[in-house]
Amino acid sequence: VQLQASGGGLVQAGGSLRLSCVASGRTSSWYAMGWFRQAPGKEREVVAATMYSDHTTYYLESVKGRFTISRDNAKNTVYLQMNNLKPEDTAVYYCVAQTSFSGSYHSPSDFDFWGQGTLVTVSS
Repeated sequence: VQLQASGGGLVQAGGSLRLSCVASGRTSSWYAMGWFRQAPGKEREVVAATMYSDHTTYYLESVKGRFTISRDNAKNTVYLQMNNLKPEDTAVYYCVAQTSFSGSYHSPSDFDFWGQGTLVTVSS
């Protein structure tokens, strides 16, 4: 399993970015994919996740209404559309996959594969 994330960069507050994560492997049998982020000096936190079983999604409270997670099964790709970005969104964003059932998607330990991370910097 490999996860290749891209799309990070520098943007001004109020701007938008779209992160992409291309996955290799038998994605049809996975349980969930999502995005975590880690800001300097802070713990990793789940930003958004999409569950394959029932297509439900989860969002961190502070990004609700601004971020949207989606996936293209034909391309084995998960996206994170980020609008109205704020300086506090600055972090390294990681694409994650849950290939073994965890029953949860809030903790880094719930996901067994991680991409390399892409840096998002939002200037004020």
